[in-house]
Amino acid sequence: MNVFPDFGGVGGASDLRAIVGALMMFVLITAVLILIASAIVWAIALSSGNYQAATRARAGLFVAIGTAALAGAGVAWVNFLLGVGSQL
Repeated sequence: MNVFPDFGGVGGASDLRAIVGALMMFVLITAVLILIASAIVWAIALSSGNYQAATRARAGLFVAIGTAALAGAGVAWVNFLLGVGSQL
């Protein structure tokens, strides 16, 4: 038995895919920009001896990396689940 979701069963599914794709692009671009800004602030704060700002910039860097990883892994996770679901 081949089980696969019917993406055509929902009206406006193509519009929903376009919206989700645009939102994921926005999240990834924002995460990369925050990553760059946090890395710059971290470097400047360390060179000037401001360790509190460096710690906060480092936390911002890790949050940006985590956000980009989760956004990218979300697509892979859904594709994996769709593949597993078709084999059940």
